[in-house]
Amino acid sequence: MLLTIDIGNTNLTLGLYEGETLKSHWRLATDHKRMPDEYGLQLLGVLRQAGCEAGCLTGICLASVVPHLTRHVEQACKEYLKIDPLVVDVGIKTGVRILYENPSAVGADRVADAVAVHQLYGGPACVIDFGTATTFNAVNAKGEYLGGAITAGVNLAASALFEHAAKLPPVDLARPPSVIGKNTVHAMQSGLLFGYVSMVEGMVSRFRAELGDDMKVVATGGLAKSIAKETEAIDIIAPWLTLDGLRMIWEMNQPSP
Repeated sequence: MLLTIDIGNTNLTLGLYEGETLKSHWRLATDHKRMPDEYGLQLLGVLRQAGCEAGCLTGICLASVVPHLTRHVEQACKEYLKIDPLVVDVGIKTGVRILYENPSAVGADRVADAVAVHQLYGGPACVIDFGTATTFNAVNAKGEYLGGAITAGVNLAASALFEHAAKLPPVDLARPPSVIGKNTVHAMQSGLLFGYVSMVEGMVSRFRAELGDDMKVVATGGLAKSIAKETEAIDIIAPWLTLDGLRMIWEMNQPSP
């Protein structure tokens, strides 16, 4: 079995694959203060919850946008799972040509998303990843990563409002009764939810103008379903797209039999 790990600024996402089938998955809070031993025990715990011991693993594929945690989780994999993980970085086979000015600046999660969307859905495509940041990523029909756009994620924007505006309370991302909020909480929820939906629709329109009318729109990340409920601009919801991409990258980097 293959363990895939995506380390983000907010979430640590794990997937356990048997062949091409995602048998179990977990979305955990990223703890920037956690030590390698703590991550090792956590990894053992989720595997046991899935009825799997460390010995059942044939490999681990890891992507990260948090460098110091990469080292901690990599050490945990070696010491507790007895496997040296494949870390998605420069020099790893992905099957995707990166046409960014500086290819090494593209986050490993965005590369994994591009790999998965090209193999599963084809291109051209716009991949929207709703995480700490909301990223829009362009993949052409050849499977080449062209670039994209990055903005603050919904939860990050909500936190910024609460932290920097004295009279605004913390709010959950929930659908308010109407677009026109009749109290502060509903007004904030309207601005966050419907404001981001409108941004998604506008950005999709602009990406389509450059990629063509046959562009697919694939949404992933923890908030993908919440946003997709409010718009017809999203064609496919793939919450575990990054994990699928990591599985594919791991397979590409195995020695030929």
